[in-house]
Amino acid sequence: MTTGVTGKLAALACGLALVVSSCGSGTAPAPPQAGGVVQPELDELTSTNGVPGAEALVRDEDQVRTSTSGVSNLADKTPMISDGRIRAGSITKSFVATVVLHLVAEGEVDLDTPVETYLPGLVAGNGNDGTKITVRHLLQHTSGLPNYLGKLASIDPETLRNRGADPAELVATAVQQPALFAPGTGWTYSNTNYIVLGMLVEKVSGDRLSRQIDLRVVRPLNLSNTYLPGRGDTKLPEPHAVGHVPGKSGVIDFSDHDSTLAWAAGGLISTAKDIATFYDALLGGRVLPPAQLKEMQTAVPAPNLGVANASYGLGLFTVPLPCGGQYWGHEGSTFGFMSMAGVGPDGRAAVIAVNAYPVKPETSGAVMSTFATALCSK
Repeated sequence: MTTGVTGKLAALACGLALVVSSCGSGTAPAPPQAGGVVQPELDELTSTNGVPGAEALVRDEDQVRTSTSGVSNLADKTPMISDGRIRAGSITKSFVATVVLHLVAEGEVDLDTPVETYLPGLVAGNGNDGTKITVRHLLQHTSGLPNYLGKLASIDPETLRNRGADPAELVATAVQQPALFAPGTGWTYSNTNYIVLGMLVEKVSGDRLSRQIDLRVVRPLNLSNTYLPGRGDTKLPEPHAVGHVPGKSGVIDFSDHDSTLAWAAGGLISTAKDIATFYDALLGGRVLPPAQLKEMQTAVPAPNLGVANASYGLGLFTVPLPCGGQYWGHEGSTFGFMSMAGVGPDGRAAVIAVNAYPVKPETSGAVMSTFATALCSK
C-alpha cells in the first residue's frame, strides 16, 4: 500500500462527504414493492424471446418497485426470484472507472498520462503501444487495443468454467493481435481496456482491485451483496436464479464458474437493488467529486456499440430515450446473465436482468427496449 492511501481509504469507507455512506448520510429507500413495473415487457421476454426468467427494478427516490416473470431454473420450473445475486458482467466497468476516478481526484492518477508510466512494458507489440495509450483512452474505449475475448469466443463454455486467468495473461493474449487503430482515432469496445485499468489500480494503490472497489464504493453505499470474486472463487452465493448457457447437449447451469476470465472487465457479483443504488448515487453526484463526474460523462460517439445513437464516457454509456432526454448506465453480459442498468433524465434508476446468456441479438435488443420502457413509464 502506498504512503497515505490507507488513511484515505479509511476516510472513504466512513464519512467521505461526497458519498452517501453507511455512516449516516443519505436516506434508505423504502422496501421494494411489487408494482407490476413493465410486466408485459417482462412476460414478452420470457414467452417470446426465449429467456427463462426476467426481473425489473425501478427506483424513484425512496420508492422501489419490482416485478418478475418466468422461472429461476428451467430444470425444476422454480418461479423467478427478485433481487437474487447475479453476475453483473460489464456493469463492473462502471465500478472500476469510479475507483480510477477516485485516484484521479486524489492526484494518484492522471487521465492523460500514458499507461506505460504506470505499467511499464505491459502494453507492447503488434502496434499496441502503451507509450501512446492514455488512461482516458482505456476508460473511453478509444485505445485501439484488441479484445482478448476474441481468442476465446469459439471455446466450449464448459472448458472455461474453472479456467480463470491472470490479468497479465489476458493482456498478453490481446496484444498478440494487431492494434485496431491509433489511440484516440477511433472507438471500439474492448474488455482488454478494463483489464489494464484493473492492473493500474492495483499498481498505484498497492492493493487488490477487489478491496479498492469494496472500500471506495461498496462499503460507503452499503452494497451488502456486491463484490469482485478472486481466482478460484467459483460459487455464486444464494439466493440466485440459475444462469443458463447453451451447451453442446442443451442448456446448462453456468451459475458457478471462475469469473477472473472477465475480472475488471466483467467479474462483479451483485443484485438489482445494489446496482440501482450504485447508479443512483453515482449519477446523483454523491460518489465522485463534480470534476470527475463531469469527466465520466464526457462522451464520444460509439458507433459500433450496437445501440443506436450511443455515446461512451468513462465507464458509462449514454443513449437517447424514446420519451425524451437520455440515460446514463451500462449493459452487462456474461455467462448465464444479461442486465441493463442506469438512470434517466428525471433521476429514475432502473435495472432489467435475465438469467440467460448468450442470447440472440433480438433478445438483447428486447432487454434494452424493456429498460428504456422502465425509465419512460409513468
